[in-house]
Amino acid sequence: MLSNIGVPGLILILVIALIVFGPNKLPEIGRAVGKSIREFKRATEGITNDIKEEFQDDLKEAQKERIELKK
Repeated sequence: MLSNIGVPGLILILVIALIVFGPNKLPEIGRAVGKSIREFKRATEGITNDIKEEFQDDLKEAQKERIELKK
């Protein structure tokens, strides 16, 4: 969705944000957005790691069962 904006669209959005929020508020908003994105990335990495660990545990159990069935 955001990949379709392009440079002219991005410049237009930044100019509108500058007009609406003013030059004093814009850096604060940028920092807040950056922190939010950083926290979101950390949360998704944690969830991804949990899912990977769960799959690895299931895979190990399946391999143990397979070895037991061969006996």
